[in-house]
Amino acid sequence: MRPMPPSSAYRPEPRFLDLGEAWGDAVRAADFPATILRVRNDRAAASVGLDTLTDAEWTAHFGRFEPLPGQPGPVAMRYHGHQFRTYNPDLGDGRGFLAAQMRDDRGRLLDLGTKGSGQTPWSRGADGRLTLKGGVREVLAAAMLEALGVPTSRALSLIETGEALERGDEPSPTRSAVLVRLSHSHVRFGTFQRAAYLGRADMVEALVEHARSLYHPDVAAGDTPGFLRAVVEASARLTARWISAGFVHGVLNTDNLNVTGESFDYGPWRFLPHYEPGFTAAYFDQTGLYAFARQPEAVFWALTQLGGALKLVAAAEPLTDALNGFGPAYIRELRAAFLARLGVSSLGEAADQRLLDATLALLREGGEALRWEPLFFDWFGGFASSARALQGPRGKLYQGEAFDVFRFALFEHAPDRPERLEAPTFAAAEPEEMLIDEVESIWAAIDADDDWTPLYAKLARLETARQVWSLNPA
Repeated sequence: MRPMPPSSAYRPEPRFLDLGEAWGDAVRAADFPATILRVRNDRAAASVGLDTLTDAEWTAHFGRFEPLPGQPGPVAMRYHGHQFRTYNPDLGDGRGFLAAQMRDDRGRLLDLGTKGSGQTPWSRGADGRLTLKGGVREVLAAAMLEALGVPTSRALSLIETGEALERGDEPSPTRSAVLVRLSHSHVRFGTFQRAAYLGRADMVEALVEHARSLYHPDVAAGDTPGFLRAVVEASARLTARWISAGFVHGVLNTDNLNVTGESFDYGPWRFLPHYEPGFTAAYFDQTGLYAFARQPEAVFWALTQLGGALKLVAAAEPLTDALNGFGPAYIRELRAAFLARLGVSSLGEAADQRLLDATLALLREGGEALRWEPLFFDWFGGFASSARALQGPRGKLYQGEAFDVFRFALFEHAPDRPERLEAPTFAAAEPEEMLIDEVESIWAAIDADDDWTPLYAKLARLETARQVWSLNPA
């Protein structure tokens, strides 16, 4: 394929290899029997100038992984990490790689990262593949989270690859796929941990500068505690947005958290059906380590491991001060996240906290009868939605002391862009949700009848909802 730029908006900038050969391994993608394009995210592609690719070019770049112009080719990144708080020095990209880096239309450096693209030196005997069901689930998770305003990677491409995979935890053989995600950095906490594990202060220092300059340029060069503080702030915002979305990531290991505070790598995720602090996403999380309400604790613990790695190049006290900023930042971001979910403006810290507390109390009091997502749907816009909510299918649930406190706290706040309530989205009786039964139903249609209509319809509805829910719908 001729190395022509996809469009004038395409700005390649492969920067990861600036770090040197010690950080990754050149690899080749698997040679798949088939490359059947199933999901093509042109809105995400447009942000990095890839929307003008033909389907044939798309498949060549994201199914056979012919390098995009100006890109050096796939690199499997090296990192370590704590997995369920047990340190593992044998990690790294085992079924994916960094395929490309480029600037987006906001000037950010973004990565194209793969999942299911074949074996690498870090596969540890695994086949390096991804089930088609796993790919569909990641597409759905990313779309829902983006619609809800959670900082997230986006599923750029899903291509079915024609292999029959054997898996011990689901019906086999099962169909295979390769996913490409568009993400704001794959530099993980575990990338720093690996350098620290090797005792290489020079590598830690180089990685801090690399990540600071590319992802947190407002931090001064050489200010390692300032860099950690920026990562803490971004991580606090991400965690608060997960909570407001009722989302459970499932596997908050230090190799699944990155320096930009963007959620990525969706495995056994779930959305809450209703308020349940101990709700878990992974069947193997038998102790509830990463349960819904423990996610802030899990992220803070992971941040302390990052801080420990940075001790090779900075004093402990300022690093500790930076870590101690997580709690206040998380509470501040949680208030902002719940205001955004309810579509109302801030009235100041005290009033915003009253609304946060009252919302959680109402969800807790409502139990299984009051689902998580419908509450925010019914009361989006505050008092402007009172008639819609009280006359809707859950009207009888909105009574009692907890509701009275919620209604008073909500009605203190003015609607933020009340014109959004005129959208057809709010004429429906039910909101868009992403509960496990619907996910399984979407997959069943694909698995049984190769019917992709329910998936495409769901993605279209989520895009409509995103444009309504988001304050910045571009």
